[in-house]
Formats: sequence, C-alpha cells, structure tokens
Amino acid sequence: MGMLKEIWLDFFKSERNADDWWTRKKALLKKREAEIVRIEGNGEIFRKVRYENEMEYAYLLHVTFLTKQQDVFHMEEQVIPYEFQLVDGEITNHKQIPPEIQKRSKQPIVPEQSVENEDLRFSYDRLAAVQYAERWWNSYNPEYRKFDVDCTNYVSQCLHAGGAPMRGAPVRDQGWWYQGDNWSFSWAVAHSLRWYLSGSAEGLQGKEVENAETLIPGDVICYDFEGDGRWDHNTIVVAKDSHNMPLVNAHTDNSRNRYWSYEDSRAWTPNTQYKFFRIGE
Repeated sequence: MGMLKEIWLDFFKSERNADDWWTRKKALLKKREAEIVRIEGNGEIFRKVRYENEMEYAYLLHVTFLTKQQDVFHMEEQVIPYEFQLVDGEITNHKQIPPEIQKRSKQPIVPEQSVENEDLRFSYDRLAAVQYAERWWNSYNPEYRKFDVDCTNYVSQCLHAGGAPMRGAPVRDQGWWYQGDNWSFSWAVAHSLRWYLSGSAEGLQGKEVENAETLIPGDVICYDFEGDGRWDHNTIVVAKDSHNMPLVNAHTDNSRNRYWSYEDSRAWTPNTQYKFFRIGE
C-alpha cells in the first residue's frame, strides 16, 4: 500500500501526467466557492498480470478530500480505478481506468407500471435510507447480487431500506422488486428505474422536481451523460452543502458525499441531463 501511495503521489504531482479528473475537480470546487483543506489517498491492487519483461497493475485508489465551504467542512470520498505498467523497473502508462456506465441497449427497457389488485402505501423513512447508503457506500451487502455496473442496484437497496415496498415479481419488466436470484429491470438498470420513478402510481413513487436544491436526503438523481435520452447512472442524496445543494453517494465508481452534478467525472459531458426525484410524495 505504501508503494502505491508513493506511485500515485508522484503521478498526481506531475503536470505532465495530470489528467482532466483533477482539472474538473478544481473547477467544480471553485464554482462551489469551496477549497480542499486536506487530501489523502491509499491504494489496493485488484489485478496483477505478468508478461515477459513487464507487470501490469490495476488498483483502486481510495481518495479522501476534506473540503471547506464557507465555515462548514465536508469529507468527500471516492474510489477511483487506476492502472499502470512496470517495464524493466520503470512505471509507464499510468492512467485512470475509464468509468463503467450503464450498459446501453438499442431499445431501453421501460417497465410496465400496472399491477392488478395491489394497494401499496408506505411511509418513507429517509433516515433509514441514508443510514443504509452510508453503511454500504464502499462495500456490498451479501444479501444482494453485486453487479459490474452497480449504481442502480445500490440505490434500489437504499430505497428498500427506507421502506419502499416491492411489487411486480416475478415479471422482470413489471414493477420494482428483488427476489432470490432474480430482479426487475427497474431494480438494477438505470434507464428503467428513471422511468419507473416517474410513472409509478403506487408503492415506490418519485415526484419530479425542477431543481437539485429542492431535494433532501433520501431523494434520487438520475443522469443521462450523453444527453441522448438513455439514462446511465443513479445516485442517492445523503446530505446538503453550505449552499443547500445535494451531496450524493453512489456505486460503480464508489463515492460518498460527492457533489451532485458529477462535473468532475470522466463520464460527464456538456450534454449531461438530470432528473430530480422526491421519493415518497
């Protein structure tokens, strides 16, 4: 771990190798009138491949930012995948691994909303949803399957922890549910959950609002990074910053207390579109 920390710090300090993640991060902090007080990072290797005269390493960098905004401090955490090659003792091709976003289909799945003879009402426990989001932001509840693209599965688990009732099983394109080794598309596919939230009339429901600042902890944000109508990512609001803007937790590239806009993400583009959902109203 010490070796990885030294490798990453050398990479981070090198203007020659600086990637746009840090550039975007600084720009977003300036926009928020915030500054980094302290930054720390540790790495964990998850893949190691040996060739004739080189080693290829992939590791997860757990980076922690202590930021100050006005007189309020926030602790933001991200887990970012990096890779590099070690050739004859020299480090080469050190770079961030491109982020995984929701796999796209030519015909995105929009779940059916109608379920006969069900009258599901619930009182949303926002605190329980946020507590779950904090407990599992950088680990995986063994009661559920872990997906390569895990953002929507994670948000669904948070919503269920807050009391949202499942419905529609065992039909995968109907309702919102997880059962045994099976689940609805809306449980695990970003595009499907976005449309489920806007169309459900019972049980788990989302009320679309215009502005991010109106969201409160326990609410959901959906992201269309390409702006093409196919939704890629979901996050759950866990806190608000000094300007009353949401801070979110997420899986896939695991994040905690991240600023809601994701402008510091390599998945973000100027065409990015958002949907903001108040849950349980």
